[in-house]
Amino acid sequence: MADEERLELCDCECIHDDVVCAVNKTLQPAREYENLAALLKLFADATRVKLLHALEQHELCVCDLAVLLGVTKSAVSHQLKLLRMSNLVKSRREGQIVYYSLADDHVRQIIDMGFEHLWE
Repeated sequence: MADEERLELCDCECIHDDVVCAVNKTLQPAREYENLAALLKLFADATRVKLLHALEQHELCVCDLAVLLGVTKSAVSHQLKLLRMSNLVKSRREGQIVYYSLADDHVRQIIDMGFEHLWE
């Protein structure tokens, strides 16, 4: 093992039992971490993030999003379906046109905090 790797390992089982116990009380059930990981995976696709960022700016229909993103309407519809199923976007119908927008301010905050972190 390299010296650098040895420095990262502890020689004992647990040094701070009280801290470990306190932190353990704040942890969520395993299923919640699986749900969060699945949600974050939706942000792992540049097209979806760009789509969400566009919807942060203005409510848009599939046709407008396709032109804006430079992809097919089918591709936009597929991404919107995934985002809608995860409650990241919502839709409203006006005649034959369906408009999409961010589901709530939490989605906006995730996007904004992501950019803020990148630009630090």
